[in-house]
Amino acid sequence: MKVSKIGIVSRFDQQEALDMVKNIYDTFSSKVEIVLSPKTGEYLGITKNLIPVEKMRDEGVELIISVGGDGTVLRNISKMDDPLPLLGINMGTLGFLVDVPPEDAIKDIEDVLKGFSYTERSRLSINLNGKKLPDATNEIVLITARPAKILTFRISVDDSPIEDMRADGVVFATPTGSTAYAMSAGGPLLDPRVDASIIVPLAPFKLSARPWVIPGDSIIKVEMTIPEKEAAIVIDGQHSYSIKEHDVVTLTKAKNPARFVSSSINGFYEKVQSKLT
Repeated sequence: MKVSKIGIVSRFDQQEALDMVKNIYDTFSSKVEIVLSPKTGEYLGITKNLIPVEKMRDEGVELIISVGGDGTVLRNISKMDDPLPLLGINMGTLGFLVDVPPEDAIKDIEDVLKGFSYTERSRLSINLNGKKLPDATNEIVLITARPAKILTFRISVDDSPIEDMRADGVVFATPTGSTAYAMSAGGPLLDPRVDASIIVPLAPFKLSARPWVIPGDSIIKVEMTIPEKEAAIVIDGQHSYSIKEHDVVTLTKAKNPARFVSSSINGFYEKVQSKLT
């Protein structure tokens, strides 16, 4: 089925990205209805058909084109409760979530507008003391707010304690996030088809504290256990919240997954080889 309405979002700190959006807009606006996020429209001097990304599904948008890097993708997915399928044009550096190089953007978008398939990636739902926070596509990081100060916290999975940990922090990652911060911290790579979550300590005090891979439908709870320690929760590098003693963070599989349009680099293992070697 042909696509009739698309949304475009972009990073704003790179002229090349904005030029790419303008090129896409000029090329396809006569062929398909295009809406822009308000900030993208502002930077391009376009004043019509501006819709916040969180409202694009309600306005009939079928596909989002994200122009930028992984951060642009994560920032916009975090605004959507039920994420739309997304195609990423890579105007960043490494780019695990943005498959299309700029030189192929127009051709690939032409192909996608004729019809597309997408893959679903599980996300993590986060509650802080019962308050819902934005879902995570890559990871949640619990980290000390003061350099050189170690944290102490308790982790349980499905009400079974697995670790009383002293460390600089801990990463809780989805399979999608296994190639991001969790990998840099020594965690394993997970095929996105694996229904699991990863727990990776950051500079743990004891040698026996190792990464865990747990079932994707597990309920993870984290509690700060030492008074007068300052810590922060960071979600996908986009959202940060303070946490203190006795605060409880609960992580579960999110109701709605992230959705990524299939591209020429479809295989996880092919992508790892192309990005990390």
